[in-house]
Amino acid sequence: MLVPFVIVAVALTLILAGCQATRAGYETAPYKVVRSSGKFEVRDYPALTVVETRMSDGGDGSFNRLFRFITGGSESKQKIAMTTPVFMSGNDSNKTMAFVLPTKLKAGEVPRPTDTLVKTRELEAGRFAVLRFHGGRNSENETGSLRRLQTWMESEGLKVKSSSPVYAYFDPPWTPGFLRRNEVMLQTEMSH
Repeated sequence: MLVPFVIVAVALTLILAGCQATRAGYETAPYKVVRSSGKFEVRDYPALTVVETRMSDGGDGSFNRLFRFITGGSESKQKIAMTTPVFMSGNDSNKTMAFVLPTKLKAGEVPRPTDTLVKTRELEAGRFAVLRFHGGRNSENETGSLRRLQTWMESEGLKVKSSSPVYAYFDPPWTPGFLRRNEVMLQTEMSH
């Protein structure tokens, strides 16, 4: 009976290590934690250069458009390192997906995308309340996590500056849901 347990334990250890190593292999958008409470944080983000595209529900190819850009889909054919997280924001009529570009690549150095549906822009610096959560990307997880973040912000006296949440996804799709690092973010006033 010990053999199946050992096999399961080894497999689980390899999965955990593989997911952590995969995530750790990418540059992550920089931020400074202002304060934290369990899975909740208040963070200051600097201005970030992103490449983004509009998205709709279903398989609209938004991830693939952005991936093609960083793998050479630009006028200069320049390859750009993948980073984490992938940001998703907006409402039903105006959803976007964005890849954060590496910090060494300054806004004026970003190559021009060949796909007209892909745009580059700079996100303004700001303070965000953030909740980390696990699970797959679905409306139930997103809605529940957003409600928890809003409730926490209210209890902490944090004012929402922008009511449009940003969802951040850090892991590749093959990562089991219980190991995924996902976050929901709401911009808040700098005074807290």
